Amino acid sequence: MSQLANWLCVVAGATIGAPLRFLTDRAVQARHDTVFPWGTFAVNVAGSLILGVLTGATVAGAASSHTQLFLGTGLCGALTTYSTFSYETLRLTEGGARFYAAVNVVASVVAALGAVFVGVALAETVWA
Repeated sequence: MSQLANWLCVVAGATIGAPLRFLTDRAVQARHDTVFPWGTFAVNVAGSLILGVLTGATVAGAASSHTQLFLGTGLCGALTTYSTFSYETLRLTEGGARFYAAVNVVASVVAALGAVFVGVALAETVWA
């Protein structure tokens, strides 16, 4: 695969992932009245699940390098956001919501890791 094709796969995935993150965050945030950043939490867990499935599919030989670049690097890279997670956690702390900040850190890490494991297990079930 040429470098241009690799680059186009990443760009195409990111073109979908970034707006999907924005729209998902807005839709989730509009449905509750708390300071907890549920939108960012949702996209990070969803992206982790997708990446887990993709990783399992890749190990099983069911995903091509184009698929990895499109879904893994492009879509999941733009869908998930460590920087926003960090900023929102800092904002919660500065706003006096330290409990929510701690919950955000612990729940995000545990849920994202769990989503990756579930995704890999799903892929192993489907492609094993």
